[in-house]
Amino acid sequence: MKLKEYLKVYNLTSKEFAKKLDISVVTISRYMSGERFPSKNILKKISKNTEGFVTADDFKNLDKEKVLEIKDKHEIDKLAQQIKNGSRRDLAKAITMVESFLYEDKQKTEELISKFKEKKNSLRIGITGVPGVGKSTFIEALGLYLIHLGLKVAVIAIDPSSQVSGGSIMGDKTRMEKLSINPNAFVRPSPNRGHLGGVSRKTRESIMCFEYADYDVIFVETMGVGQAETSVYNMVDIFLVLLLPSGGDDLQGIKKGIIELADILIINKSDTMLKEAAENTLIDYKNALSIIQSVREDVNPCVLKCSALNKEGIKEIWDQIKVFERNRKKTRSFQNNRISQNNNWMWELLYQNVNDYIENEIKGKKLSIEIKKKMNEKKLNVVKAANLLLTSFIKKI
Repeated sequence: MKLKEYLKVYNLTSKEFAKKLDISVVTISRYMSGERFPSKNILKKISKNTEGFVTADDFKNLDKEKVLEIKDKHEIDKLAQQIKNGSRRDLAKAITMVESFLYEDKQKTEELISKFKEKKNSLRIGITGVPGVGKSTFIEALGLYLIHLGLKVAVIAIDPSSQVSGGSIMGDKTRMEKLSINPNAFVRPSPNRGHLGGVSRKTRESIMCFEYADYDVIFVETMGVGQAETSVYNMVDIFLVLLLPSGGDDLQGIKKGIIELADILIINKSDTMLKEAAENTLIDYKNALSIIQSVREDVNPCVLKCSALNKEGIKEIWDQIKVFERNRKKTRSFQNNRISQNNNWMWELLYQNVNDYIENEIKGKKLSIEIKKKMNEKKLNVVKAANLLLTSFIKKI
C-alpha cells in the first residue's frame, strides 16, 4: 500500500505522520512523490507505524506508475456531467466502459465511480424465475406503469454469454419493445461472461451509473432460477420471484433457498385457462411460506398473482412493493441493508481482483510453469505446488 493511500485511510496528515517518524513534513512529501527514497532506518519506522502495510516496495517506481493522464481525467469529468445532464448516449458509453476488462477502462471506471453519490430515494428490484415464466413481459408491464406514474425506469437484463466468443444473444431488449423505446426507460442487456450467480460481475457499477443519471427504479433481471442465482439478492432492495401456474408437485420445481429469499412471490400468466391453476398455486405457496422462516426481521414475504400480458394485477404488485419499502425505511432496515451490501461488495471486489491477478500475473510466469511441470512429473504434490505458488507470489504483491 502506498504511504499516501495509508494516510488517507486513517485520516492522518503528512505532518502527523512525520512527527511519528521524527522527520520533517518536506521529507515525507519527497518520499511520497518519489523524489527521495527512505533510508533503511526510516523504512523500518514506516513499516512499524503502518503495521507492515507500507514497505520498501511501495516506494519503488513511483514515477513509473500507470495513472490516468490529465486528458483522461477531463474526459471522465465531461462524461459524468453528460450523464447527469441526461445524455443516454453517454450513459451507454459509461456502462460499456464499466463492463470492459481492459486495464485502462478499469482505471477510468474507478475515476468515474468516485464522482457518484448514492441516490437514497432510488429502488433496486431484483427479478428471477424459471425460463419462460415471463420475466421480460412482467418488467415491461410494470415499467410502463411506473413511467405512467412519472418515474424513470432502468433495466439491467443479464444474458448468458457464449463460452467461445464471450458474446450473448441480448434477447431481452427485443422482448421489451415498448419499454426499450420509451424516452423515460433504459433497457441494458448485459452479458454475464460466465460469472456464477446469473449476474454480471459489473452489475453493481451499472446500477450506480443509472442512479447517477437519476433513474428512480432499477430492475435487475437474472437468467433464471439456479443454485447460485441468489447473488442478486445481495445487490437489490427487494427480491421478486416469478412463478408459473401449475399444481401439486409444482413446489418441488423451485429451490427452497429462492423461496426463503423472496420478498414477493408472483404467480404470472394468471389468465384464461390458467386462472384456476394460478389460484391453486397461490394457495400452495401461501401455505409453504407459513412454515418457512422469513429472512427479513421486519417484513414477511407474500404471494400475489398477475397477468403481465393483460396488464392485470400490476398496480397491486407495485402497491405491495411500496408498502415493503415504507416499512423497511421506517425501521431503517432499508438503509442498513445497503450498508451491508456495500461491505459484501468490497470483499467480492477483493476476491475478483485477486483472481484477476492470478490469471494475469501468475499463471503464465516461468516459475508457475516449472512448478506445474514438477507436479505433472509427480515430483511435487498438488497441495505443495499450490502453497509454493502462493508464498512465492504473495511476496511480490
